[in-house]
Amino acid sequence: MSDEPNHPRTPWRDHWAALPAMAPAGAVTRTPDRTVRRIAPSPLEPGATRDPYRTYRVLREEFPLTRDPLLGAWVLSRYADVASALTDARFTHGHRPGDPPCAQTHTDVDEAELRAVAERTAFVLAHRIADRPQADLVADFCHWLPAGTVAAAVGVPYRDMMRLVRGRAASALAGQCTGQIAVREKALAGFLAAVLTDPDQVAALRDAPAGLVARAWTESLRRDPPVQIVMRRTRGEVRTSAGVLPAGAQVALLIGAAGRDPDRFREPDRFDPLRADPGQLTYGTGLCPAVELAALEAEYALRALFQAMPRLRLADGFRPEWTGVITRAPRSLLVRPAG
Repeated sequence: MSDEPNHPRTPWRDHWAALPAMAPAGAVTRTPDRTVRRIAPSPLEPGATRDPYRTYRVLREEFPLTRDPLLGAWVLSRYADVASALTDARFTHGHRPGDPPCAQTHTDVDEAELRAVAERTAFVLAHRIADRPQADLVADFCHWLPAGTVAAAVGVPYRDMMRLVRGRAASALAGQCTGQIAVREKALAGFLAAVLTDPDQVAALRDAPAGLVARAWTESLRRDPPVQIVMRRTRGEVRTSAGVLPAGAQVALLIGAAGRDPDRFREPDRFDPLRADPGQLTYGTGLCPAVELAALEAEYALRALFQAMPRLRLADGFRPEWTGVITRAPRSLLVRPAG
């Protein structure tokens, strides 16, 4: 069959091959018969990193199945399609919870010990910055907590943790799952930024039970996931809500677009831990120690920061800005520990 998918909802599909190869993504162009046609925008086009959600919106509504030459892949952006592809065996995958390496790591992890280590590390780091007039939670807290938790769990001295517990060394020490540090850093930074940006959330979560903190964490991963795009390849033809993907096709799953799909979530741009339609994309059917550890770090991070700094707030005039295309998080999070 042709590698052009069946795309009944997008009238421009028949003209894709006729469009100029170098036309900027998202632009308007004309076919030889002078008919105006639009080109699907790309998450990789210049400027998209500042607000990828605008691009995601256009893709969901007008180009839910399209070929992106910059990504070199077909693109899926609707929640239903992305959620299905993440667990569908017809798509190849990298890491997926429940796979043998992940399952093996999970059997080696003592959850009670991991919880105690995450709590202790968070409180130590929070008290280190409590007396400062200003601090950057990304550099001074989020950058250290995931590495410090792994270091403490495997018995690496505190002074050596950043030298040993990163990259390949982390995986060797703590297993393939819990050794992945960078994504947990970004997820934690995004979570704290979402909470601290809204004074109402600060008040609600300051002494909140673990269940409410967990809902806030899940909501953060939905609205601003640290991993925005994941790549897969089809093993055979796959039908989606917008058409058919050919066998052997490289496919980009837009996690960031799926999490803000209005067909799945009401007011999807709002950060609302109490929303009536909660949800989080899952990458598999099994348990993943990295996912569990990240949730523990988020819970104890919030508790430690509020306990050490009861009047914690954002620095005057500061608003966090998320950056990145494939992975995305605030680069800095300036706060006044004493309020």
